Amino acid sequence: MKKKNYLLLVVLLLLLSTPGVSHAMHIMEGFLPAKWAIFWAIVSLPFLIIGLRKINKVFKDDVNSKVLLGLAGGFVFVLSALKIPSVTGSCSHPTGVGLGAILFGPTIMTVVGTIVLLFQALLLAHGGLTTLGANVFSMAIVGPIVSYIIYKGLKKTQVNKSFTVFIAAAVGNLATYVVTATQLSVVFQDPVTGLMGSLAKFLSVFAVTQIPLAIVEGLLTAIIYNLLVEYNSRGVINVENI
Repeated sequence: MKKKNYLLLVVLLLLLSTPGVSHAMHIMEGFLPAKWAIFWAIVSLPFLIIGLRKINKVFKDDVNSKVLLGLAGGFVFVLSALKIPSVTGSCSHPTGVGLGAILFGPTIMTVVGTIVLLFQALLLAHGGLTTLGANVFSMAIVGPIVSYIIYKGLKKTQVNKSFTVFIAAAVGNLATYVVTATQLSVVFQDPVTGLMGSLAKFLSVFAVTQIPLAIVEGLLTAIIYNLLVEYNSRGVINVENI
């Protein structure tokens, strides 16, 4: 148990030691043209509606799940607020959505992620209201879906559970930034090489910071998941999702 606590402390220190700037954002306010801001908001809306319906069941059926959902939301808020500048108009940071996607499914994390992104836009100048739909789609829709699919797929195999959680969280993080890079590339295409050239440039710049952050997030998510499993087995918490 002590080794787990030491490892958790090391990972948190790595995250907190990452330099940040107050003006860095997911995709910042006003950075997308109006038509694309509206497009991503419309695309994200159905996922949010489905998530709201599912989250109501959590609130009605299980008190322990409410507490665990709150923990998952806090995890997303803290990790996604740790940011470093990456591509102009955006930034690199952990997302934290993998843990909640594993515990509750991807659509519930769409609701949680939307709330987190809204609060960050209003209180931390991190993201924006006009770009909320685009940020929700990348971090609160695609990221959780990828994490959930990988977790469910590997769970059926003989792969170690901790490694499964690690891979699910890390790849979910990377998927978020592939989508973010795509969103930016569609709007800001290279005048010579077009969409693919622009995408290659965005992805290469993101990779410098995002790959290490994805690895750290995967480790941290696996540690916290294992702690939840341990507490669940001891009866300290009683949650069916774990």
